[in-house]
Amino acid sequence: MLSKLKRLLIGKPLQSNELHNRKLNNLKALAILSSDALSSVAYGPEQILLVLATMSVLAFWYSIPIAVGVLILLAVLILSYRQIIYAYPSGGGAYMVAKENLGTNYGLIAGGSLLVDYILTVAVSVSAGTDAITSAFPVLHPYTVQIAILLVALITLLNLRGLTESASILAYPVYLFVLALVIVIIAGIFQILTGHATTTAHTAIGTPVMGISFFLLLKAFSSGCSALTGVEAISNAIPNFKEPAPRNAAFTLTCMGIILAVLFSGIVFLAYWYGIAPSGKETVMSQLSASIFGRDIMYYFVQATTALILVLAANTGFSAFPLLAYNLAKDKYMPRAFTARGDRLGYSNGIITLGMASIFLIIIFKGKTESLIPLYAVGVFIPFALSQTGMIFKWLRTKPRSWGWKFSVNLLGALICYLILAIFFVTKFGQVWLSLIFVPVVVFIFHQIHRHYVAVAEQLRIDDSVKVMSLAKTGNLVIIPVSGITTVVEKSLLYAKSISKDAVAVYIGYSHESIEKMKRDWEAWETGVQLITVYSPYRGVIRPLGDFLEAMREKADQSGSAMTVIMPQFLTKKWWHRLLHNQSGLLIIAYLLKVKNVHITIVPYQLKK
Repeated sequence: MLSKLKRLLIGKPLQSNELHNRKLNNLKALAILSSDALSSVAYGPEQILLVLATMSVLAFWYSIPIAVGVLILLAVLILSYRQIIYAYPSGGGAYMVAKENLGTNYGLIAGGSLLVDYILTVAVSVSAGTDAITSAFPVLHPYTVQIAILLVALITLLNLRGLTESASILAYPVYLFVLALVIVIIAGIFQILTGHATTTAHTAIGTPVMGISFFLLLKAFSSGCSALTGVEAISNAIPNFKEPAPRNAAFTLTCMGIILAVLFSGIVFLAYWYGIAPSGKETVMSQLSASIFGRDIMYYFVQATTALILVLAANTGFSAFPLLAYNLAKDKYMPRAFTARGDRLGYSNGIITLGMASIFLIIIFKGKTESLIPLYAVGVFIPFALSQTGMIFKWLRTKPRSWGWKFSVNLLGALICYLILAIFFVTKFGQVWLSLIFVPVVVFIFHQIHRHYVAVAEQLRIDDSVKVMSLAKTGNLVIIPVSGITTVVEKSLLYAKSISKDAVAVYIGYSHESIEKMKRDWEAWETGVQLITVYSPYRGVIRPLGDFLEAMREKADQSGSAMTVIMPQFLTKKWWHRLLHNQSGLLIIAYLLKVKNVHITIVPYQLKK
């Protein structure tokens, strides 16, 4: 029943060779990976006005030069991440850049910051969208947390069904939001040009403002830079693009930058011209739409698409988090379970982890995650700054053609990013001090995981000078499931050959490449034991192994001999060590208990640590 329910919710499993059909085209990728960045247009301009409002409405004209500064930084980031996409086409973004050019710890700081940032992205975006829903329907206000949890669960489920499925569904609201804001900008500019818009609601650019300080302007600039969150997501998700992936990713990134620049600058300019002031009761977008259209159907269309894009901004996290987790897990800094593809060829463990962590935050903060926004912005600009610095060192080291221009772009970007981080820590220390705790804690956890994997690999490494020699032999069919060449497998083979002359090892491979590599390694090992390989198109172990064992049991029954299955298994006392290794051996044993006339022997290997 559970299997049928899973098939109903997620869909039928896909074979590994179907992966090339699950890649995103540019149109879908733009929607699925840009939703976070584009949604920031709904609150980025308002963040600027909130800071300027502490002086007076006369200071609102400063939003224009501040917006220009934000656009300059956006252009620098787009150019920089285009270079990162071509330099690191396997994805990983800031993590890969910082790790390779600055050192492992800087890479882990960037990777850890982004992982936490993606969790915050989901929690903050869904909570903001939920607020928009409950504002429209006040009767739902007592159920804010439940609605937010339901939305996260739905987005998680959509992503578990596959990237192309979620992109096909979620692309429509993203493009509707873009369309809505384009209509707002065109209509607003048309009213200005035709004289229908008021000319007295705003102060002239250059009007002196008493008490204004450079520090306040920097604070407003850093707040406006919240509109740049999500820019890095495309560089983390390059493998999700159709070939040629780097070129398509770079093109999509450029398109996103252009759309974001047009929407952001248009909304900032119209908010200034119409004299929109931030209010605790109504958003800047709502006031602007009402000023241009009145409270008619177009106003509600803008509000509806804004609410949708705020919720769907979470999907950027679901697209980028699993791939970043995969890169960290591949380097043994996160559990290896994050490298496994699920039934629908997505990294399901990363998707589920992100969903659960986001729900946890929503519950803890009771759906009111506004206080996390500064922390969320810091989590973005730490990787921004490190990636810019990493590229600076890369150009100085390699000095490719036209490297001086590339160096200048990254140097400018690094200086601006570090300036913004300094402003955040000076002006909003009470809200961002947590980053000084969670970043070192996350890096410490990464190192603990890596240290464990290195220790285990050292203990499981075989001595190349030792060959698995044949011992006493008796009549018995012995099967040894193996996942690699380790000390545990070596001991299992010794035991198998001591009790039978018919010992067979079986390897379940998820790809033809891994099977061929295992055959070569096994042949070079010279065990004297036949290796049988089984291709698992759906990336499972238990079912293909079970089918193989049942076929071998029938062969054993025909010859009148017994059959023994030897399970290599290494043991550890620490619960988190067991979690890291995802001990599917226990599930296999549970399956084998249902097979008749099969004796099961576990060859244990106790880890030292």
